[in-house]
Amino acid sequence: MAVPGDPPDGTPDGTGGGDDDFRSDEYRSVVFDEDFVRAARLQEYSARERMGEHARAVRSRSIWSSGAAPRTSTPGRGARQGMLLVLLIATAFAVAVYMGLRNPYVPPADGPAQPLSSTVVPLAPTTAVPGGLPPDLYARSPAAGYRVGAAGISLPAVRRTHHFTDVQVVTALSIAKDYLVQSSLDPDVLAGTATRPVRVLLDPDQLEQFDRSMTSPAGDGRHAATGWLVRFDPATAVMADPRIRVSGTFTYEEVAQDVLEVTTDHTFVYAVRPATGSPAAAGGASLFTVRRELRLRFDRDDLGARRLELASAYVMAGPHDCSAEPAGGFRPLLAGAGPTTVGPAASDPYASGHPRRTAGLCGVLAPSVPQGAPVSPAP
Repeated sequence: MAVPGDPPDGTPDGTGGGDDDFRSDEYRSVVFDEDFVRAARLQEYSARERMGEHARAVRSRSIWSSGAAPRTSTPGRGARQGMLLVLLIATAFAVAVYMGLRNPYVPPADGPAQPLSSTVVPLAPTTAVPGGLPPDLYARSPAAGYRVGAAGISLPAVRRTHHFTDVQVVTALSIAKDYLVQSSLDPDVLAGTATRPVRVLLDPDQLEQFDRSMTSPAGDGRHAATGWLVRFDPATAVMADPRIRVSGTFTYEEVAQDVLEVTTDHTFVYAVRPATGSPAAAGGASLFTVRRELRLRFDRDDLGARRLELASAYVMAGPHDCSAEPAGGFRPLLAGAGPTTVGPAASDPYASGHPRRTAGLCGVLAPSVPQGAPVSPAP
């Protein structure tokens, strides 16, 4: 039986069966159609083209030509695809170079957390310290409109930064609020009987400094216990009312690609009474005001572990005697105490050891301030 490609009259005698002796059966199904010819890498020149001088028999096809069209013809589909590919590669390269120049890589912040730098300024009264029952004292003070406890520490509206999402910003602010609550409102911390609620929120690199500040407080700008938290000298004053009045604000900004900084500025007003005597003694309470401005820093590890780095603390507190060292704990001037003009404790420049870095820092507590205005140190 004849197959496609056999001569009409069969194979001539003496030819040995033609190509059938040399090709296998799978090639019998190959059809050299127009698509097969166009896909060939070599193309034979036409008879007219071969008549030229030094003409070659075949020419090589490239991706820029299509079919049997002359070289000067409009590029076909293959050529257009090739040019589009080159254009895409060039565009991607240009975008990569532009983004690299516009946003150069900034390596993540490495190294341990920096030590806390703190300043604690006592505010001396210029008039006698008024006494009375806590509700009456609050009602007559600038803190009359303040909210009670953690309700006074409200978070601001949140927007993402360049490298931190809005969820990460909310996390940083919530950790900052937790720190303020634990370090300024916890009754055991205020009484000086507990430090763990504050300690667990700190970066591990700051724990050694914190522990030294608690066990051996000093007014050297690094180890004041009252730079980390609010606490009273238990031999001087105790809380007369647990309902502490609070008001303040939060701000935040991205200070590095991997560092978010939160600044807190809050005023806490405490009703205190003498450590000795009857708790219910009429007129035995007085107000003590603490203004805390803290700078808290967070990297991505801190956010995941719900901890913070306390970078700096600026604290003003009064009424407080300027001659009484506030580093270990506040010693409020209580109800009935008269004004004091005594300056800060004397500093000996010839003494060995670490000098008191806050020597000479003492403010004056304003005797009368507008409603809701914070106290401020004297210039």
